Amino acid sequence: MAAGRRSAGLRLCATVFLLDMAFCKGFVEDLDESFKDNRKDDIWLVDFYAPWCGHCKKLEPIWNEVGLEMKNIGSPVKVGKMDATSYSSIASEFGVRGYPTIKLLKGDLAYNYRGPRTKDDIIEFAHRVSGALIRPLPSQQMFEHVQKRHRVFFVYIGGESPLKEKYIDAASELIVYTYFFSASEEVVPEYVTLKERPAVLVFKDETYFVYDEYEDGDLSSWINRERFQNYLTMDGFLLYELGDTGKLVAIAVIDEKNTSIEHTRLKSVIQEVARDYRDQFHRDFQFGHMDGNDYINTLLMDELKVPTVVVLNTSNQQYFLLDRQIRNAEDMVQFINNILDGTVEAQGGDSILQRLKRIVFDAKSTIVSIFKSSPLMGCFLFGLPLGVISIMCYGIYTADTDGGYIEERYEVSRSESESQEATEASKEQEPRSGDALVPTVQGPKDVLEKKKD
Repeated sequence: MAAGRRSAGLRLCATVFLLDMAFCKGFVEDLDESFKDNRKDDIWLVDFYAPWCGHCKKLEPIWNEVGLEMKNIGSPVKVGKMDATSYSSIASEFGVRGYPTIKLLKGDLAYNYRGPRTKDDIIEFAHRVSGALIRPLPSQQMFEHVQKRHRVFFVYIGGESPLKEKYIDAASELIVYTYFFSASEEVVPEYVTLKERPAVLVFKDETYFVYDEYEDGDLSSWINRERFQNYLTMDGFLLYELGDTGKLVAIAVIDEKNTSIEHTRLKSVIQEVARDYRDQFHRDFQFGHMDGNDYINTLLMDELKVPTVVVLNTSNQQYFLLDRQIRNAEDMVQFINNILDGTVEAQGGDSILQRLKRIVFDAKSTIVSIFKSSPLMGCFLFGLPLGVISIMCYGIYTADTDGGYIEERYEVSRSESESQEATEASKEQEPRSGDALVPTVQGPKDVLEKKKD
């Protein structure tokens, strides 16, 4: 009875799961070639996928949840998916080069999604990009609401100006990453002081920073650098994004499960430097910590001991390792200053030698991972080709050896026969005993006839 109830319960759960999946799928439209002509009537969030792609299959249930959630919150954004292999011409027109590719299509514009593939992050992206490029903040209450919702956001203060035009251009390019607002000076908090207007500000890390064209350079580049909090929990995706900023990244590599003093101290030191030395280093450095050294080992092609501190240059794959013991923030500041003045030697890089080393390392890592995950599959994938190559090499070697032996025997036989024929011919030319010598050279025929006459 109990077993029967369990099986019935399992069947019910499976049925409910399938119904939920079917229900979620109902809010994601399968798109075909007609989408090209009709898409401009609406705002679309589209997943371009390939049926054989493993990452696409992993994204599918998340994408179905995105479709359901967007419908529930009454979003004007429609959610769809397109088989990019069946409709390759449309996918190429939108610049699809890999799978899955997520794009928000708004009129003639197409925005790439490059964030984590989670439901909340994808919905946040769709909400941000589908709305107004520059969102007005009409009141202090609205400003406080935005400040509670967003860890990083930008605000333009002032009227029409060349700076505002640059701000709009930067927003059209970087809206995929962060929010852009406009407000009057009366709306921003009282602690904000401005030397001049118009101005562009970034609010983050419980404070604000004002853009200075003379010190910060191009506005778009400044926004791209400042769109991150000063201290972050690092992962591979975030390090890739930080590569566009041109900043060095100082990371405390620790084991978060390890509560020993050394692990917690290094993390606290990096946090202290990020907070207290922000004005000194924010143009050149980004700070954070990373749990575990697996990703760093792959990036550096080396085995780093944990805990430690490493400084990465994500734009050219160089890195700097500690040349001193870090006991406090002052030690870390000295280490950073030595990196900036060139005292600490950079390792790694993107030279030809390093690229070759990377190819060998990646090949080795792939082979090891295959054998670890499935030894039988590894033996089949690598053992079979090696066996076939060995047999071919052996066949070629033995074929050359036999051919050379036969040819050598043939040459020897031919030389022996020729020498034998020469010997016989010389014997025939030798005079027999008692016979008269016969001249070997005869005169011309007419001379002989004259002698007969």
